[in-house]
Amino acid sequence: MNIYPVDSLILAPLSGYTDLPYRRIARAYGCRYAFTEMIDISSLAYAHERSFRMQERGEDETFLGIQLVGSDPEHLRRALEVVNRCRFDVVDFNLGCPVAKVARKCAGAALGRQVDRALALFQLLVKESVHPVTAKIRILDERDPRETLRLALGLEAAGARALTVHGRVMKMFYSGPVYAEIIAAVRESLAIQVVANGGVMGWQSYGQLRRDSGCRAVMLARGAMGNPWLFRELSDPQGYLPPTPEEVIGTMRSHVLAMIDYYGEAAAMRMARKIMIDYLRGRGFLGTARAAVSKLETRDELLQFCERAVHEHSAGYWQWLESSPTAERRLRKGSF
Repeated sequence: MNIYPVDSLILAPLSGYTDLPYRRIARAYGCRYAFTEMIDISSLAYAHERSFRMQERGEDETFLGIQLVGSDPEHLRRALEVVNRCRFDVVDFNLGCPVAKVARKCAGAALGRQVDRALALFQLLVKESVHPVTAKIRILDERDPRETLRLALGLEAAGARALTVHGRVMKMFYSGPVYAEIIAAVRESLAIQVVANGGVMGWQSYGQLRRDSGCRAVMLARGAMGNPWLFRELSDPQGYLPPTPEEVIGTMRSHVLAMIDYYGEAAAMRMARKIMIDYLRGRGFLGTARAAVSKLETRDELLQFCERAVHEHSAGYWQWLESSPTAERRLRKGSF
């Protein structure tokens, strides 16, 4: 039985992003399937307080997965003692994160490239977990699917209930073409559900990934950063209306205020700066507005900024939009 229904849109585990306030904003725009932030098993093994906070599930969340990353078997056992006491719908194992601080620990995508070691650790995870277990990987070669298939088939044999495949190799991080034909080869070779991931920023890239991979479930990551409207756009493209500048600022304000309630003012304002930049980028907001974000420290400063930022929008954006009918993250005109 599939973990996700046909045509599911899944919010990826995004380190530093997909906390409870982030997920609630996404769910308000149609996201049902979501994950915690990626959590290092060593942090759970040594009972770091922030890792426990990252596991928190809202009473209103009907589906929540947790994603673990790491490469130490003993840390994995100890982390699962914590995770097994919590309410999750799935435990996902990260074999795809390419960032240096993860790779240095031979975890994430670096571990995924060591297929035998990755499979041994995944077998331990399946054995010890009380929750269904899935995995997220990257393709291992852009032309030849064989090594990716060896990893994918091994994960299936070890007990994976589903597999998410990012269609870029480790060295490409999050840029460049997505090799959906390698994802398709994995989908055609496995009996379990395969979820496509990589490069979805709007309706066109979503449709292309689905067509080229043959996958009916898609995981959204960077395309959803500052863009919870993406879930609505992909779920109902005919009825979808892009947000106005006022709606972007209003949703951003609600998001950051929820973070202040959750973390406290000082911590939230530090954490929110990158999230605010995501809301503003690519939508015609002036550089002065984006630059001001780094100086915001209080709730009052946030509210004052939001009042100004609505008006700090380029008139030239609308001219550019007329000449770019397929632009992603597009806006529609509002009151100003």
